[in-house]
Amino acid sequence: RNQESSSSGHCLAVVLSRLANAVTPLWRLPYQEQLQVKYESQRKILQTLASRLEELGIDAQKPGGLCCPLQPVVPSPIINGYRNKSTFSVNRGPDGNPKTVGLYVGTGRERNIVCVKANHMENMPSKHKQVAQCYEEFICCSPLDSCILFHEGGHWRELVVRTTSCGHTMAIITFHPQQLGQEALATQKALLKDFFTSGPGAVCALTSLYFQESTMTRCSHEQSPYQLLHGAPHIFEELLGLKFRISPDAFFQVNTAGAEALYQAVGELCQATGDTVLLDICCGIGTIGLSLAHQVSKVIGVEVVEKAIEDAEWNAAFNGISNCEFHSGKAEAVLPQLLASWEDARPLVAVVNPSRAGLHYRVVRAIRNCSSIRRLLYISCKPEGEAMRNFLELCCPPDPRKKLAGEPFTPVLAIPFDMFPHTVHCELVLLFTR
Repeated sequence: RNQESSSSGHCLAVVLSRLANAVTPLWRLPYQEQLQVKYESQRKILQTLASRLEELGIDAQKPGGLCCPLQPVVPSPIINGYRNKSTFSVNRGPDGNPKTVGLYVGTGRERNIVCVKANHMENMPSKHKQVAQCYEEFICCSPLDSCILFHEGGHWRELVVRTTSCGHTMAIITFHPQQLGQEALATQKALLKDFFTSGPGAVCALTSLYFQESTMTRCSHEQSPYQLLHGAPHIFEELLGLKFRISPDAFFQVNTAGAEALYQAVGELCQATGDTVLLDICCGIGTIGLSLAHQVSKVIGVEVVEKAIEDAEWNAAFNGISNCEFHSGKAEAVLPQLLASWEDARPLVAVVNPSRAGLHYRVVRAIRNCSSIRRLLYISCKPEGEAMRNFLELCCPPDPRKKLAGEPFTPVLAIPFDMFPHTVHCELVLLFTR
């Protein structure tokens, strides 16, 4: 038994190490070395952009083969436990428990996926781990199975935990209803609420407990509403002296302290004057626009998530900011209409902060063809991905075939921000002018 126990402990240690290496591959390095690794990766991205621009006939080579000067990586003010949002899966653990709540190691292609508890992850706060442990305890006592593969049945699925520096905690549980009727669903929701309010889960002190019935991998509020089982409908965060309301599916930078440093730099790079209009594309709950509203004459925000726009409007009103307007809808539908008839003589500065999928081509085209936009800040969490396509579209020569009639932009400065310590990822701010 001692040998079996030792072997089991060794296997678990190996799996835990694999998870840490997969999710936070730089966790073994001293933080200054992490920053150097990230600087080198961003340098290669700018070299690639310079080469791609050269292929388009644009003389973009700067010292070091970069397309523009690259500043050192701005470090994160918090290195461990910085995440304010974590997503946990439910699947088989290393011990075979099909109701393990954690993060994946392995791939579907290799058919070697295992779900490992995240207790040792350095980028995750203890509160997130506590809620995940309680959720696992709850579903292990439930007669309902976990939903590992949709077509094989089962119900219990993902857990999302969001926390704020104000001490608020929101838990969002995703549930596959399968063939359950409304009465059975109501029973499960009541059990879940009781567990987290008066049962063992009460130790989590949840501010908000949400439940979402979903038959898809990802489901928006519009597709399947988030159902509030307990507590307040929103959690609140403070950033740069402002208070922000956050809905369950609203975007908020995962590193709050890092976001403050990022937004302060964005404000400086905008070089906005009192008569400037700030165009905040993919504005989320309005964090960037509202934090810069005091510098400009007007902020115009565009965001696809309706609830996030409701948050942005509430945030503006609560903070006494009256020079902002927010538009709900896909940027590729809203922005061309906004800019097509733009006749305002005031300087127009654009800030874009899209998802990893980058900007839709129609958004880039609308920006290119609006001559009033002379300065553009592109914030990307994956500049080597689809954002690279956007960079080339912004900088390429005019192309009538693609309806790119506007003067091209030029990259003039790049600043990486370490929003994700222990990982290989960086948030890159690229300043374009024309």
